Amino acid sequence: MTTSKRTRVPRAKAQEIILNAAEELFYQEGIHAVSVDAIVERAGLNKMSVYRQFSSKSDLILAYMQKKQTVFWQEWEQSMAKHPDQPREQLIQFFADLAARASSPEFRGCCFINVSIEFPDTTHPVRELVCTHQKRISDAFLERTTALGAANPCELAYTLMLLMEGTYADSQTYGTDSAAIRMVPTIVEKLLDAALRE
Repeated sequence: MTTSKRTRVPRAKAQEIILNAAEELFYQEGIHAVSVDAIVERAGLNKMSVYRQFSSKSDLILAYMQKKQTVFWQEWEQSMAKHPDQPREQLIQFFADLAARASSPEFRGCCFINVSIEFPDTTHPVRELVCTHQKRISDAFLERTTALGAANPCELAYTLMLLMEGTYADSQTYGTDSAAIRMVPTIVEKLLDAALRE
């Protein structure tokens, strides 16, 4: 009788495998619903490997959220880069790209909003990370609306923030095949043009 031995995975690779497994499960099923054992099974590693990389499930959650932050800002920069120095077109592009992502069958809403629901304690490190992230988005919108020359850039930035979050919510309430989501870029275009006429 032979016993199979797991090949030892280098530390950096093990961390990547575990984080990818956690990301898939957390995003699709929710954080509290996913056990460390489920992550271990998805990753194909042993539990000790997980705890060698992350001292607790909370540490793993924070790493997951930090990865999601990085992805969000990469997507933001990609949208901005399509129209350099054109804030109106940049904002419309961001919402066009957001609408495309929110229309994907695999889309499960905004992970930051999802996590906020799961962690109601505003002093929890996960909620603090979410609040910091959302504040940074609000500041990024304000930077663009100011560059646009809107009469009330702060009000417009908050409106865009709510439209973004509404897009996330609509996809989960009515499904990713939503006419409202497809209309979002046009709504944003009209909103920006109206703000410039004020």
